[in-house]
Amino acid sequence: MDDSPRAAAFFDLDKTIIATSSATAFSRPFLAEGLLTRRAILRAAYAQLLFVMGGADEAQTERLRAQLSHMVTGWDTAQVEAIIRQTLHESIDPTVYAEAVTLIGQHHAAGRDVVVVSASGAELVRPIAELVGADDVIASRMQVADGRYTGRIDRYVYGQEKADAIAEMAAARGYDLAACYAYSDSITDTPMLEVVGHGFVVNPNGVLRRLADERGWGVLRFERPVSLRPFATRRSRVAATGVVGLVVLAGLLGWLLGRARGRRAAGGRLAD
Repeated sequence: MDDSPRAAAFFDLDKTIIATSSATAFSRPFLAEGLLTRRAILRAAYAQLLFVMGGADEAQTERLRAQLSHMVTGWDTAQVEAIIRQTLHESIDPTVYAEAVTLIGQHHAAGRDVVVVSASGAELVRPIAELVGADDVIASRMQVADGRYTGRIDRYVYGQEKADAIAEMAAARGYDLAACYAYSDSITDTPMLEVVGHGFVVNPNGVLRRLADERGWGVLRFERPVSLRPFATRRSRVAATGVVGLVVLAGLLGWLLGRARGRRAAGGRLAD
């Protein structure tokens, strides 16, 4: 009988599993289908630039989140889900890190569950998670009424909220957090890395690399985006149900927040 504790590996999505922002990856089909206008994209890009240049303080975070929330308000959920379903491979396949897919396989081989943790909406995150072979997701939820996004967020999985959600899942499923793993490229995911026994930073900038050295976290280098098709299994179904609202809202915001202080530094090794 195996007496080892039950454990899971928790992966950030943007710039950890995929080499881009999940929201950015779908911007072109959203534009083509009329959900986004070029003017809206330019306004969002300008707000993004000001945000990055000004830093990630609470007031700026809230202003950007409010703007992006306003952008998706009124979007038809069925239309959004259909766009994601139809363009998933085209939008995501070329951006997946081979190293992340390999690491997911290693965790499964070791008997650990794999969970993708993202500030993006659940309906955006879940199809991607299924394609890379993850078992479950922790993701943001946006309120829906009469089949459209209201602009209100039911749960925003960002920063400390990621760690809280991981702890809740661990308690519900019997994971031993000390035996669990977490992976992220973002300084804003520090709480997520701290809540488990084995934290790893991916392609860290200087600030995150120094923090990793201080905390004894592993340092990994992911640099080979590859097509997902060779890794996809027949069980991977793009079943989008519920709330996708943070496709632009939380996904773009989560990407911005973690990169406000710089980019990647020299990396290291894959976890055992």
